[in-house]
Amino acid sequence: MDKQRSLPPLPMDGVERVLCVVAHPDDMEYGASAAVAAWTAVGVEVTYLLLTRGEAGMAEPPKVVGPLRETEQRRACAAVGVTDLRYLDHPDGMLEANLSLRRDIARVIRQVRPQLVLTGNFDVEAYGSLNQPDHREGGLAAADAVRDAGNPWIFRELREDEGLEAWNAAALLVAGHPEPTHAVAVEDEHVDAAVASLRAYEAYLAHITGHPEPEVFIPAILHEGGAAAGARAALVVRVYDMGGLGGE
Repeated sequence: MDKQRSLPPLPMDGVERVLCVVAHPDDMEYGASAAVAAWTAVGVEVTYLLLTRGEAGMAEPPKVVGPLRETEQRRACAAVGVTDLRYLDHPDGMLEANLSLRRDIARVIRQVRPQLVLTGNFDVEAYGSLNQPDHREGGLAAADAVRDAGNPWIFRELREDEGLEAWNAAALLVAGHPEPTHAVAVEDEHVDAAVASLRAYEAYLAHITGHPEPEVFIPAILHEGGAAAGARAALVVRVYDMGGLGGE
């Protein structure tokens, strides 16, 4: 990130609903949940759509891990004011950005009718290494599904069989992108909420050897974002305007 430039604020005029689409429990909790806390605090409805239950992410068998991680995800949601948590139940570790996944995400976009859809970085390389396969596949499918949801002639069965009319989201936001275009300024209480949301994953964090303390690295990420945006703290995102984003 170029710390010398000042990122503009994300336009929020007319935003009533945001859909966050990520692969696993905890994917929202590495900084993005601070923006969620800021949004829900002012009445924006935020829905989490998890593509898997993260059942392959720990040493214990999936039948044990899946329910455990769902419990921890619900605690994380509560920390930032999210009450609408949905799962697609695709297999953890084996996501494919295929028509099935795109259709499932497009269905939820048409159900929720969000102005903004947020997902994570789906580049091959991310965070100093190779990106995790589910992050790549899930993020790419989410990006494609945003367009799919707005086209009435793609996945026609969603309209004809399920009564779900096409919906055009205003913008796709990508958190964790190396070249952000906008920032969501957050206050100290939102940073604290983000820390609490990651702390909710007690069993998962205990499973990871050498995981940094959330109280240390989450504020550091958000304060770095704030420095790029002329704010105390911020989540920085790359915005893809899908034709309906408001002015700055």
